[in-house]
Amino acid sequence: MTQSTRNTVARVRPMVITALLSTALLAAPLAVFAAEPSTQAPSSKSTPAKPAAGNSDAKAQAVEQRISQMHTELKITPDQEAKWNAVAQAMRDNATSMDKLITERQQQSAKPMTAVEDLEAAQRFAQANVDGLKNLSSAFKTLYDAMSDPQKKNADEIFARLTHPPASGAANHNG
Repeated sequence: MTQSTRNTVARVRPMVITALLSTALLAAPLAVFAAEPSTQAPSSKSTPAKPAAGNSDAKAQAVEQRISQMHTELKITPDQEAKWNAVAQAMRDNATSMDKLITERQQQSAKPMTAVEDLEAAQRFAQANVDGLKNLSSAFKTLYDAMSDPQKKNADEIFARLTHPPASGAANHNG
């Protein structure tokens, strides 16, 4: 590995880590759910491989797999499909937005950046996460309002598990 490549990796790595952590923290309810392995029996379709960095087809395929998994877990009915489609589109839009920012950041990392430029880049990632979460929350609220009581209970349990995981080594007293 050349010194130039090492420098590029060293500059990009903190931003990618920040982006991933921001996504996990700000979009936890759906992002974490979407990443959770399925507890359902495998379908007849083969499971797509994990996306390689920079492979937009594999990334899109992974997003579609998460959308499909969430559809199954939430037990979406035919009458809810239109509302579900808005949730799925918000998830796709969020993934596209983050991919675009990561690509831009990787391209910018070829030149030295000031501390201010690094902070501004981090701000763009955080803002994209907030905007994405707003859109996703709005779409999901519309779907949630159309769910039956058993579906709402299921969704509540799924999101509680994802957004309030038990702390390792400590009892969870938040009930």
